[in-house]
Amino acid sequence: MKKGQILIYVLVYNTLAIIILTGIISWVYVFYSTTIKEIEKRQAVAISESGIEYYRWYLNHFPKDYTNGTDQPGPYIHNFKNRIGNIIGYFKLEITPPLIGSTIVNIKSTGKLNFSNVEKIIESKLAIPSLIKFSVLSDDNVRFGQGTVVYGQIHSNKGIRFDGTAYNLISSALITYDDPDHTGCDEWAVHTHVSPQDPCPPSNPNPNNLPSRPDIFKAGREVGKPTLDFVGLSANLAQLKDIASSSGFYRNFSGDNNYGYEIILKQDGTFDLYRVNKVKKFPDNCCAYDPYEFGNDSCYTSNSRYLYGTWSIDQKTFLGNYNIPTNGVIFIEDNIWVSGKINNKRLLIASAKFPENVNQRTRIIVNNDLTYTNYNGNDSIGLIAQKSITIGLESENDLRIDAALIAQNGRAGRFHYNGTCGNNNIKTNLTIFGTIASRIRYGFAWVSGNNLVSGYQNRNIIYDANLLYSPPPEFPLASEFYETLYWQEIK
Repeated sequence: MKKGQILIYVLVYNTLAIIILTGIISWVYVFYSTTIKEIEKRQAVAISESGIEYYRWYLNHFPKDYTNGTDQPGPYIHNFKNRIGNIIGYFKLEITPPLIGSTIVNIKSTGKLNFSNVEKIIESKLAIPSLIKFSVLSDDNVRFGQGTVVYGQIHSNKGIRFDGTAYNLISSALITYDDPDHTGCDEWAVHTHVSPQDPCPPSNPNPNNLPSRPDIFKAGREVGKPTLDFVGLSANLAQLKDIASSSGFYRNFSGDNNYGYEIILKQDGTFDLYRVNKVKKFPDNCCAYDPYEFGNDSCYTSNSRYLYGTWSIDQKTFLGNYNIPTNGVIFIEDNIWVSGKINNKRLLIASAKFPENVNQRTRIIVNNDLTYTNYNGNDSIGLIAQKSITIGLESENDLRIDAALIAQNGRAGRFHYNGTCGNNNIKTNLTIFGTIASRIRYGFAWVSGNNLVSGYQNRNIIYDANLLYSPPPEFPLASEFYETLYWQEIK
């Protein structure tokens, strides 16, 4: 082979080698650069996450401080050190405090390295759960008759007879119990009389062997569950009085010749306040009673001492139009009639009389619609009565109540009005969007056998899931610590 030919081959092979080597070097550089960039991204994410965790720790120690201890608007910047103490970056926090009554805090954390242009942003929502996770919670035996439809969980510390339709779990703290509504054997603590009626449990009942009834209990039923602390769900009414007196809205006792106050909520953020001067008497021969609240079957009539048992207003005096307070707390030291509609408001209405006397405990009466404009959590109403939450004789035929109801020492329900009370003894539809907590047996319908004789024919109870983390103002919470509801890397 001639020298010229050899030189050509050498040049060709050297060129190929250089091209291959250049490609390898370029690939190594790209790989190295990508790896370094990925490491920087992960470091930036870690810094951003540390900002979220830092502020969760901070809130658990200072629950209502949304300014990072500065009393100034953010953002708030903190240096970030590596494990040997060198500052390698920082996180920037932007805090959005919760709405009044809500516990949901929005945190946006931006993590950045000092030696890189890489930054990562994480958004998270933290909240403290409330004790409101049931459609109905009771400390007594309860019965849900035919015509009742419930879309949330139900729990009783005693027994439950359910003859309606349940779309969520129903549970009891008991395994079996003696249903006081009839004689016979002990029954499962959650049972139905809809045919085929549940058989009597065996002598050694196994809570895992309940008869399957998906036609009634569409999400199942459970017995022998832990007892729920109803006292823990109760509010400190004296404390609510202090809050309302100092920074909310407060009215004292209306007087011996009056019956309480009426509140009519308005969508413009105000409410009308009336003093109730007179309550309608029973129609002639009308008989009303409530053995669960009063412990006997005494019949209250127009000639009885219980003349205001209709819970329907006859005469009232206008006292004024007021703004819903900024802190959302209204406290009345007397009975309260409440109705109306709110728009982008969160409020708590509480009723109690002090010093507390078991014979003078107050109640809240809802005879007309009490509703929200928005069902996204922006609107919220809580009603807490020292005694009972009551629906009166002349309530609306199609009544809707959007609220969390707590009957602290009494019951959420309606008196039994017999047939001599006129057309008002039986109503058509009741919808409650929220939750019911009733110390003693709840109920808005009365039956004889399976026939409705008083109250609402159709009862729809729908759980408002927004109440779990966005309850009304000053509602009792389940914990002192924040939980993470939402986490997303947005950059």
